[in-house]
Amino acid sequence: MAGSEAKERKILAAVDGSEESTNALSWCLRNIVAENSKDTLILLYSKQPLRFYPATDGPGYPFSTDLAASVERYNTELAESVMEKAKGLCKEVPDVKVETRVERGDPRDVICQMTEKLGADMLVMGTHGYGMIKRTFLGSVSNHCAQNAKCPVLIVKRPETSAPAPNK
Repeated sequence: MAGSEAKERKILAAVDGSEESTNALSWCLRNIVAENSKDTLILLYSKQPLRFYPATDGPGYPFSTDLAASVERYNTELAESVMEKAKGLCKEVPDVKVETRVERGDPRDVICQMTEKLGADMLVMGTHGYGMIKRTFLGSVSNHCAQNAKCPVLIVKRPETSAPAPNK
């Protein structure tokens, strides 16, 4: 429609620093987020919760406050590093509005909860492409989100390698 105002969209991009999430964010920037639009790109990183167990509770790692503080400091630095890298990619699109969110919890739950809480119009994420056995044990974050997020989910697959095909 000529002359109509473009709708403001909230596009949530799940980032974790992996090659797959970086690829998904780059694809999103090239194909979804429009220059000079009213789109807001929300970068979401989910910190894994700390899991320490007292020695009396069976197998696990006894913890000290120093160890817990060191792990938390590492997780915070990792989150900051991932977000800086992701924000750097966003500079490819002039004037894109970027917000960042760092939440704590299982990425499957955090991502789905944040799509609803933030009123996302779309979720964009990569997939690690685990095989059936790894997916069974580790779970698939992208599959879980595709089934449970309250908005459309775009899963960007890993690009094909550019290696030459073997001779026949």
